[in-house]
Amino acid sequence: MNPDAKMKLIRLEKKYMGAEPGAKMLVATPEIVRDYISSIPRGQTRTAKQIRDDLARSHKAQITCPTSTGIFVRIAAEAALEELNEGKSIKKITPFWRAVDPDSPAAQKLTCGPDFVRARRKEEDK
Repeated sequence: MNPDAKMKLIRLEKKYMGAEPGAKMLVATPEIVRDYISSIPRGQTRTAKQIRDDLARSHKAQITCPTSTGIFVRIAAEAALEELNEGKSIKKITPFWRAVDPDSPAAQKLTCGPDFVRARRKEEDK
């Protein structure tokens, strides 16, 4: 994570992801995305679109950059997995499984793989 990273609001010059020219696009930071994921209640999940929509709304933008958001979700997930491997309790790490669809390509890329995501979601459904 980079605590010096700053979020950006960019005015779109052309139509992008359904947003019209002149719309504001949020480029979040890894910390903003991590904090959002940490706020998802136990047993609940969010889709990538829900995450982007919620972040845009909370920062008074029309959309959130899908590319950087996906990258930041992965950064948060891998950082959490490192903490877990270093002995931190599962209850104390960022619950990234609430923000990663186990059937998505993103889950396949995680060092833990999609089975870990499925297992955590199943555990939280109890």
